[in-house]
Amino acid sequence: MGILNVTPDSFFDGGRYRQEEAILIRTEQMLEEGAAIIDIGAVSTRPGAKTIPIKEELLRLLPAIRAVRKYFPESVISADTFRASVAREAVDAGADMINDIGGGSLDPEMYSVMAKLQVPYVLMHLHGTPESMQESPLASNALKMVLSYFLEKIGLLKEAGVGSIILDPGFGFGKTVESNFELLSGLRSISELGYPVLVGLSRKSMINKVLGTKPEDALNGTTAANMIALMNGANFLRVHDVKYAVEAVKIYAYIRSAQQPIYEHPSRSQDR
Repeated sequence: MGILNVTPDSFFDGGRYRQEEAILIRTEQMLEEGAAIIDIGAVSTRPGAKTIPIKEELLRLLPAIRAVRKYFPESVISADTFRASVAREAVDAGADMINDIGGGSLDPEMYSVMAKLQVPYVLMHLHGTPESMQESPLASNALKMVLSYFLEKIGLLKEAGVGSIILDPGFGFGKTVESNFELLSGLRSISELGYPVLVGLSRKSMINKVLGTKPEDALNGTTAANMIALMNGANFLRVHDVKYAVEAVKIYAYIRSAQQPIYEHPSRSQDR
């Protein structure tokens, strides 16, 4: 899943892709590099970000969706929004799925709207709100709490009639560095709930705080974290750098298909 932020203030690439030409060039690049999904977001949800009016979100989001749908008709488009009314209009404009960082908690109408739209829905765990999530981040028992959250929300979604659900543990959304890595190491438990798992680790502070890097220097750390996520059961990687994520997926797929160690110590070789 390639990230396309049509925002002025996202933490890594804010302001780069606000004009149609830049949006289309970036989309083409990500598709050529192997992106299966283009995730278009019009509201920054970085820590401390201020929300914007619905009208402004629509003015940013809908033209981008329409442009990508027109020029890349075979692409799969995800609309990154936590607002039910925006989700409805995004699908009408050509989006194929909804990626909701609020998991329905930021708009009580989201589940009923998703039931009517009948498109795939990414259910993300958010502790708090984008404005407040790092004031009192989830510091302990993160995996247990996220699993409990998903079980509750899945029940509500199924009761509402939502058919296709993807789970996202919400790395960086109201968690400490330690709780983020607890979730990463325990990701297999989330995949065992029986739904596809999406992870968004790309260039986030959980990587930068461990490595002492800035977002622009965090590609290597992101790739390492993505590989751990794949090995622990992730099905989708949401990334800024599609080429490198696709390479990680190919290496992981080769390991899985080979069904053998990728390295044999010389002392154990049959040729010794």
